[in-house]
Amino acid sequence: MNATDRKKANAIISQIEALKAQAEALAGELRELADAEQEKFDNMPEGLQGGDRGQAMEEAACNLSSAADALESGSLEEALEALGQIEGLEV
Repeated sequence: MNATDRKKANAIISQIEALKAQAEALAGELRELADAEQEKFDNMPEGLQGGDRGQAMEEAACNLSSAADALESGSLEEALEALGQIEGLEV
């Protein structure tokens, strides 16, 4: 590989590293949302947890966590699929 190509490859590596850092940050934000949603669910009375709203909250927490896992493993498609399963989100 010549010097010009190495320079281009190094620039691409830098961009990939930046994308990885951004994906990790976004995964952290998704985990915070998942934890908050799970906490809301956990604080609901048991009678409401079994209802439609409670189940939707629990599923949202699970899907947010799955999206975070997918981002951390580098699968953008899986992250979007998990987010697309949350009621009210358009992916």
